[in-house]
Amino acid sequence: MAENVYKVIELIGTSTESWEKAATAARHTPSKTLRDLRVAEICELDLQLKNGKVEAYRAKSQMSFKYQKG
Repeated sequence: MAENVYKVIELIGTSTESWEKAATAARHTPSKTLRDLRVAEICELDLQLKNGKVEAYRAKSQMSFKYQKG
């Protein structure tokens, strides 16, 4: 089996509607510019509050992609 190297990045997606949409936002943007995305893991969910009301849902994720050989 060939040896490979992967990079892991952390991203936070936000949505005013749901955690699912926040997670989708975190995945959608890097998929436009990074090739060979392999794994996305939702690490943490939280809420951004304003005056005691939910202003935004946030999904912190880690994604890995394979380094391309020169």
